[in-house]
Amino acid sequence: MQQAPTISVVITTYNRPDALTAVVEACFLQDDKNFEIIIADDGSGANTRDCIDALRARAPVPLKHVWQPDEGFRAAMARNRGTLAANGDYIIFLDGDCIPQRDFIARHRALAQPGFLVSGSRILLSQRFTDQVLAEHIDVPGLGWFDKLRYRLRGDMNKVLQLMLRWPDLGRIRRKFSWRRIKSCNLAVWRADLEKVNGFDESFVGWGHEDSDLVVRLFHAGVLRKDGALATEVLHLWHREAKRDEESSNRKVVLQRAADKTIQATRGLREHQGESA
Repeated sequence: MQQAPTISVVITTYNRPDALTAVVEACFLQDDKNFEIIIADDGSGANTRDCIDALRARAPVPLKHVWQPDEGFRAAMARNRGTLAANGDYIIFLDGDCIPQRDFIARHRALAQPGFLVSGSRILLSQRFTDQVLAEHIDVPGLGWFDKLRYRLRGDMNKVLQLMLRWPDLGRIRRKFSWRRIKSCNLAVWRADLEKVNGFDESFVGWGHEDSDLVVRLFHAGVLRKDGALATEVLHLWHREAKRDEESSNRKVVLQRAADKTIQATRGLREHQGESA
């Protein structure tokens, strides 16, 4: 019988303490509390540090804060440093604006299988509803089905059935590989597989496709993809889109690496070995 994995949730954040609070508090309310939280901070200021200190003081699970200086968009580096600070052998990457449902950890644990990553999905919340959730501290995962349907009909959620249904672990393996529609805001990978490909590649400049690049390299290393839909959905709080000046060039890099069957990150986990958390 396969042993249950030890899980670390690596949450990336940057100067959005209200959203981070909503995400971490939802983690505190998980049905399965056998996990730790690593907050991978891409250079936030004192407000976020104070927020994390307050969360740590009442955390029912271990919580660490890994910070790096603000030198532009460096989510790949933050995730690598978060991974190195983690104790788990199974890493779930979650963004600091993506609220997990109560069974998020339990469902990811159930889907975990050696040789596979699990790509989760998200439900988008409107700007209006996001503002309301954060201002009024609405527990969206705890809402009843009637309220969820009402928000869907109002246009405040782009999907709702995914919050109400659970699909068993059948037909989830994607035999035909695709790196598209990968979101590192909800992605689970075995730590050993991350080490095999040297983690996220920090040589990517600006926003875009560093998550797709990771999945491409994992596939070339023999890791297949499982679909986490109707099991691991998160509620994505609205935010303005990041600048995408480098998206086109980053996409070209991914396409070239897919063709070349690249496995190793140019600059990744190994380059941080020996750093103190």
